[in-house]
Amino acid sequence: MRAEAAGADWLHVDVMDGHFVPNLTVGPDVVRGLRPATKLPLDVHLMVERPDKFVPAFIEAGADRVSIHIESPCNVAATLEAIRVAGKPPGIVLNPGTPIKAIQPHLDRVKLVLVMTVNPGFGGQPFIEPTLGKIAELAALREARNLDFDIQVDGGVSEKTVGACAAAGANVMVSGVALFRAPDMAAAITAMRRACHPA
Repeated sequence: MRAEAAGADWLHVDVMDGHFVPNLTVGPDVVRGLRPATKLPLDVHLMVERPDKFVPAFIEAGADRVSIHIESPCNVAATLEAIRVAGKPPGIVLNPGTPIKAIQPHLDRVKLVLVMTVNPGFGGQPFIEPTLGKIAELAALREARNLDFDIQVDGGVSEKTVGACAAAGANVMVSGVALFRAPDMAAAITAMRRACHPA
């Protein structure tokens, strides 16, 4: 698999149902097909209206991590608990317009918080700069409450934006267009890692 050969750490799988976001993408069968094709952890991001109904199928298909949106019309606490009980690290996601306070009641039960740095649904959008403040707020809250979760960013992440994300407190970077359209994906990954840790 190209991303694995290039040195990626995880494979981020965006799942869209055509309702929660306008686009429609992969289902559990695609994850099931990916599982034997790579040794990378499959990080499944459910952009769906009812993640509670989809979580079991994606875990059975081979997801290593599952993240759900705080904006989804479901019992978020119960869905996060179902992911945990299934033995997988639960994650919570918030859109650019959603304040950090919306996810605060769930921060002690998650292992990852994904801050969307574009509006979800389509790749190739420009990075939304004000989300950097949200990342910093979340990092400060994590430290103040002595919590244990990764801060992931997704949307418009490239060599030009990744350093600011890392400086704000993010430690897991999702990049699609900037890597898959790069002439040399391995070189692009190396450049992004260097941008996260400038000398």
